[in-house]
Amino acid sequence: MLKICYENWNQTPESLRVLSLNSDHPRTRERFLALFEIATGKNATQISKETNRNHQTVMGWVHKYNAYGHESLIYKRTGGNLPLF
Repeated sequence: MLKICYENWNQTPESLRVLSLNSDHPRTRERFLALFEIATGKNATQISKETNRNHQTVMGWVHKYNAYGHESLIYKRTGGNLPLF
């Protein structure tokens, strides 16, 4: 079973929910909402169906969070063309 180790980072499921509501980028909000839902009882397959993401992607978010904390899931632009606006 997939488990969120939020205790390691002095967080609670509620703090993950707050991050999902207040983060600047939509991808970051999506990741924290997925973690919150897993912490409250859903599994990666359910979340992947709801978000149209691969279940391995969702599990990757969990493993990354467990290893490196919430900072590791914040979206960072890595390249490509700048937006026109």
